[in-house]
Amino acid sequence: MSSPKIVLTASASEASEWKHSIWQQMLSATIPHKYFKQFIHPDALKCESWEDGRAKYVPNGLRVVETLLLREYQEKDVVTCYHENLHKFVGSGTKVLAIHAHNPLGISYATDVYSKLAGDNVMPVNANEFIKIVTHPVIKKYKPKIVIGGPGAWQLEKADRLNEFKIDYLIDGEIERVFSDLFKRIIEGDPSLERIIKIPKSEQPTVDEIPVVKHRSTFGVVEITRGCGRGCQFCSPATKVGRSFPMEHILESTRVNASEGATEVMLASEDMFLYEQYPNFTPNTDALINLFKSVKAVDGIETLQTSHITMAPVVRHPDLIERLSPHVVPYSHLTHDDSTEPNKCVVDPIIGLETGSPRLFNKYMKGKAYPYKAHQWRDVVLKGMETLNKHNWYPFCTFIIGLPDETDEDTKASLDLLYDLRDAKGMFVPTWFVPLENTRMQKDDSVKLIEMTDLQWEFFFTCWKYNLEFYGGAHSRWKWSAGVPIYYKMMGKKLFGEGIKKPLWRFAGVPERFLKKHLYLDFSGYKRGKHLMESNIGEIVPEFESTRGLKMVDASKLQKAKQAVISE
Repeated sequence: MSSPKIVLTASASEASEWKHSIWQQMLSATIPHKYFKQFIHPDALKCESWEDGRAKYVPNGLRVVETLLLREYQEKDVVTCYHENLHKFVGSGTKVLAIHAHNPLGISYATDVYSKLAGDNVMPVNANEFIKIVTHPVIKKYKPKIVIGGPGAWQLEKADRLNEFKIDYLIDGEIERVFSDLFKRIIEGDPSLERIIKIPKSEQPTVDEIPVVKHRSTFGVVEITRGCGRGCQFCSPATKVGRSFPMEHILESTRVNASEGATEVMLASEDMFLYEQYPNFTPNTDALINLFKSVKAVDGIETLQTSHITMAPVVRHPDLIERLSPHVVPYSHLTHDDSTEPNKCVVDPIIGLETGSPRLFNKYMKGKAYPYKAHQWRDVVLKGMETLNKHNWYPFCTFIIGLPDETDEDTKASLDLLYDLRDAKGMFVPTWFVPLENTRMQKDDSVKLIEMTDLQWEFFFTCWKYNLEFYGGAHSRWKWSAGVPIYYKMMGKKLFGEGIKKPLWRFAGVPERFLKKHLYLDFSGYKRGKHLMESNIGEIVPEFESTRGLKMVDASKLQKAKQAVISE
């Protein structure tokens, strides 16, 4: 066949839907490439293609680009494939090779942390996969224009590597509104078009301008909202207005995915509770239930996955999780022995807890707790986790270590919160601060592992102690216990000094009586049980402040105070 005008591709670590697991995909993107075979199953980077070599599934963002192109070109002129099939499609007639970049250099929160535990000069799997694409022999032979886009495209600009990879154009931002004219200028080689194309927020598309994809996305991703609006300074979506997609758009996207073999749909959102929300971040529970019912009713769909949620609505609206659970939990492919659901199903939405420090919380992310205040965040987290666990929601919780201006007292506050969560059911994933592009903190300095304090290392490895105890079997725990001393002796001490030793020993399962004199938290005499997380916290009353400075904390006056704030 003649070569298509436009070829689209993404790395295997971004496209893979191995075991329907986001966690497995994330793990494959954080492990140093040279240790890949020791930690990752080789099938984790295998993606399925149709008989003609086209990709069966790729990231949803790339499918959106493909759909926009298909408004201007025929199917024969636009091909989406994986790295291993580029040679089948890129040829003399190919004008553009467009590459989706979620994390092309491995400098996002998780990847930059975990790969560097093996040293500074290591390449994570996803960076290696990206380089395999941009150095493919067919690119050198046929020289199509290389266009990079996606949420991680900024990494290439920040690292000043556009020339190294011979990238012609880098697109940063939401493209739907400007795409038609922009891509036409790229194809024609418009000399007035800048190499780095930053799409301003003024061009942020409405949901009506975002098309229903033509083909299946990885994990059967279906967007239900875009944006957030809570204003966390380290997060790009938080600075964008939240928008809900119409039901017919969501269902048509679901039908497209199901028609091409997807049996599961991931309802993608920066915060699922923002879908058709009421004012002041109030969840629309009825709309969410209708959404779940409608998506499940599509022929071929067997299971659902959730993405992100926030904790404050779980606490503010006590019946929210109880009402949603019958429509979500039994339809999850995830299971855990602690679940009380008849088939042991659980759901694991992603929640950014970020810090236990009220000071840092108030400085960088106070909108995340609305309508609660920063000093109430600990209670919100504990009460919310209790509610989630009761209904078999075992969330994937992230923390950020090393936020700018973090002190030892801030880290101790996070450790105190972590200790309070010792019986919680879920995963706690610590990451280090990275200044992401298009955020209010993009000019801050990222954290270096060599600069980590002893307390920060304790937080990091205590999180993983929890995860190993909750998700790891006896064999897994034994394997890590045996491997930790080897790592410390051969690599850890040399890279990070002796401050990493005692936190590592806790992770390895050394009895706490030998560690309590050396670490901040004391787990001596404690053993994780099977009981539910209990916060021992009653009703948490939001504190509304009017412009007159009147603080209202009396529960009987809450509604009146809230209306006063809204009207002012």
